[in-house]
Amino acid sequence: MQDPIGIPACFSSVEKHTDDPAAVTRSGQSVFMYVYRTKIADQCRLITITWCKNLLLHGLSVAVEGPDGESQYTCKVELKPWYFWRKQGSKRFVVDDKPVDIFWDLKAAKFNGETEPSSEYYVAVVCNEEVVLLLGDLRKDAYRKTGCRPALIDPILVSKKEHIFGKKKFSTKAKFHEKGRFHDISIECKNRSGGSVGSMSNGNSCGGVDPEMEIRIDGHLVIHVKHLQWKFRGNESIHVNKLRVEVYWDVHDWLFSPGLRHALFIFKPLMSSTSPTSILLSTSSSLPLSSLTSTTPLSSQTGSCDAAEGFNAGGSSEFCLFLYAWKVE
Repeated sequence: MQDPIGIPACFSSVEKHTDDPAAVTRSGQSVFMYVYRTKIADQCRLITITWCKNLLLHGLSVAVEGPDGESQYTCKVELKPWYFWRKQGSKRFVVDDKPVDIFWDLKAAKFNGETEPSSEYYVAVVCNEEVVLLLGDLRKDAYRKTGCRPALIDPILVSKKEHIFGKKKFSTKAKFHEKGRFHDISIECKNRSGGSVGSMSNGNSCGGVDPEMEIRIDGHLVIHVKHLQWKFRGNESIHVNKLRVEVYWDVHDWLFSPGLRHALFIFKPLMSSTSPTSILLSTSSSLPLSSLTSTTPLSSQTGSCDAAEGFNAGGSSEFCLFLYAWKVE
């Protein structure tokens, strides 16, 4: 399974940047990437926030889209235990002749063993004396430190890319809408004899077993795929509360490729009145992952900066959740 979305490594002065997913996972690294769209330097641009974690450090990267839609201005922070001073600071870029400042305070950030902090921190992006993006719960501290006002346009969360690890069950928490609540998502692969995907022989179809896949949200079974060896790519439409969500999966490499491989799951919220065929495909079709993971700049894919409540005119949500599920033997 070819995935054109690059995965950054955690940052070190002695380590080279890599976009090789296998190299990232061999290092024991987990990665969360959030892509926001907002107005910076008088243009609609993307900001990518990346949290990394491995055995030695936490990493934070803030990347701002450049004038051509491809080049980026990047601020990287290593949160090593012995580098207290790096947990608070600022950095300035110049984008189209306008200064863009990144401020962060992670001195007291509570990670609770996770890749990204849960409280006691802020990360702020400032341009034209406005805070165009603010993350964390220390909002008053952020405004006091930056000396700037909130932006008139709220940033829109375009996508989240998360890497999760497991043997046969993979779990995470996610929101399908910026104003919604967190939902528990679990993906489990098994066979009728009670084995796991990891028991399948490499390169063979299934080693004599019949694998199945279950996807649950908040404990409720929403997708059950039988005969997974024949339906390793697909999509189905589900409802989460009153929001319809199109779910796409590609688990080919779990079944047929040797070594450490990942499956890809995509959760795409839709407005209830929108038919699945008007967005991509009907539920009986194969999954065109290339259409959702293309390298076309997201700023040109997802409309204007002031789309109402994160939905565009076509009925498709601005947000996509990408889950890379790595099967560990």
